Amino acid sequence: MPNRLIRNTAILLKTETTSGTDAVPTGTTDALLVSNVSVTPINANLVSRDLIRPYLGGSEQLVGTRYAQISFDLEIAGSGTVATAPAWASALRACGMAQTLTATVRADYTPVSANFESATIYHFDDGIRHTFTGCRGEVTIKFNQGERPMLSLSFTGLYTTPTAASLPAVTLTAWRTPQVVCEANTGDLTFGGTHSPSTAPAITGGTAIPSQGIEISLGNSVNFNPLLGGEDVQISQREVTGKITLDLSAAQEVTYMGQVEAATLTTIGLIHGTVSNTRAMLWLPSVQLINPAKAEVNGKRLISFDLRAVPISGNDEVRLVTSF
Repeated sequence: MPNRLIRNTAILLKTETTSGTDAVPTGTTDALLVSNVSVTPINANLVSRDLIRPYLGGSEQLVGTRYAQISFDLEIAGSGTVATAPAWASALRACGMAQTLTATVRADYTPVSANFESATIYHFDDGIRHTFTGCRGEVTIKFNQGERPMLSLSFTGLYTTPTAASLPAVTLTAWRTPQVVCEANTGDLTFGGTHSPSTAPAITGGTAIPSQGIEISLGNSVNFNPLLGGEDVQISQREVTGKITLDLSAAQEVTYMGQVEAATLTTIGLIHGTVSNTRAMLWLPSVQLINPAKAEVNGKRLISFDLRAVPISGNDEVRLVTSF
């Protein structure tokens, strides 16, 4: 009997020059170090024939338009070299994020509203290769206390008939070991501070609040468009949202409830990591706190909020900085 194993898996991802055209990723330069993989190798529009015959029974369904979906998690750590793209950069760029490398200083990832990049993804599954082209996706950035810092990504791509293929040899040396999000490695969330995108990453001023970390979802609307002669996957909208749980004093809770009532906008920043050039910073320059709720941990009163990050002048709701 076959003995195919789910651990015998490799995922390769490469930015496409022309969207929908196979970029031919290789195990040497484009292998991802993933966890929590989920794959829908074909998502098809099934068209019933609904035939009428002189007896009861159904008809077969014809396969029409089809696309594929894949999701996985990637650990957040910088490249280990200042201002150099980390190993996960191409995956994030296919989620509507632009890359800016500032020599000797930092690597920045910020959202875009046009000229979205796409990627080819190869999924090797112990004897089978699934090829997904024109992939674009959605991402949630996670800095949760007691966990690894993560990018949780989900992609939609154009379907290609799978082929038999051996697992490729992969090179994973570009992937750096992350540090756990915890007191020793991560600063407090800072509210109302300032940050300059043109300098070394730092948050100045503001109020530091103990928390359980932060999650931010880019909120991309990713759609497969089944057009004759022009099937593609596009990002049509973005609404950046998130969630936090804070350890507030009674006076602070009153203040933050007032901000909720007034729809006050504030900045939120977090710097994670103690190892040079693998650190990361999450910066949100214009955030609304909504939906406060009481929470508790080990009998301790905490307050949770949902977040909405809104643009100031466009494409600036969220900034992920690394390799500093």
